[in-house]
Amino acid sequence: MYESILPRVINATGGIITNFISAVSPGVMHSLTQEIQGFSKNCLKKQCTHVTTVTGRKLVERRHDGAEQVEELEEGNGCGFVEDKSLDLQVGVIRPYLLLGSQDAAHDTDTLQRYKVTHVLNVAYGVNNLFPDQLVYKTLQILDLPDTDITSYVGECSSFIDQVQEQGGVVLVHCNAGVSRCASVVIGYLMLREGLLFEDAYSQVKLARPSVRPNPGFYQQLQNYKP
Repeated sequence: MYESILPRVINATGGIITNFISAVSPGVMHSLTQEIQGFSKNCLKKQCTHVTTVTGRKLVERRHDGAEQVEELEEGNGCGFVEDKSLDLQVGVIRPYLLLGSQDAAHDTDTLQRYKVTHVLNVAYGVNNLFPDQLVYKTLQILDLPDTDITSYVGECSSFIDQVQEQGGVVLVHCNAGVSRCASVVIGYLMLREGLLFEDAYSQVKLARPSVRPNPGFYQQLQNYKP
C-alpha cells in the first residue's frame, strides 16, 4: 500500500474537492481518478413526480436542464377528489334513521335494501344519484378541501335529516369515500340537534364507522363550531 495525495480533483460539474487524501494503491487511485474525471451528470437517473390534483387532473412533473416541465397524462374527471377505486360497503349506523357511508354503499342496491334506506343525502362532488325513482335525494356538491366552510352546510343538511326522521324514513349520508365530508356533516348534525360536544359527536361517529377522518380544516371548524 502506498500513501498517495491528490490535493485537488476537479469533478464534472466544475466543483473542487480539496485536501483529498487516501491510502490506496497507485492502480486503485488511478482508476478512481479516471472515474471522477469521467463523471457526467447525464449518467444520473432522471426523476419525475406524478401528481393528481383535487379536480382529478393527472400530471407528470420533470426537471430538464434546470427547467421544470409539466405534462398532463389525461383529462381530469372533474370529480373534485382523488378517485378511490376500492369497494367500501360498510355502513355506520349513527341513529336508527341516520346512516353514514361511501358512494359505493349509495350505489349498491343490496346495501340500500338491507338498511331500508328511503332517502339519500349526497354531499360528494360529481357523484350521480342512481335511483331517483326509488329514493328521495338531496345533493350538495362539497369539495373536500380544508378551507371549505363545512359548518355552513350543517343547517341545511340537518333540516333534510329532520324531514326524514319525521316521515319515519332512513337517510344515508354519503360523499365519495365516506371519510371526511359526510362524517363532518353528521358530526355537525349531532352537535346542532342533540347538543353534543364535538368530542362526543366525533366519538359516536367514529365508533359507528371507524374509517371516518375529517380533513384538518373540517376537524378544526367543528371543534370551534358553536350551534
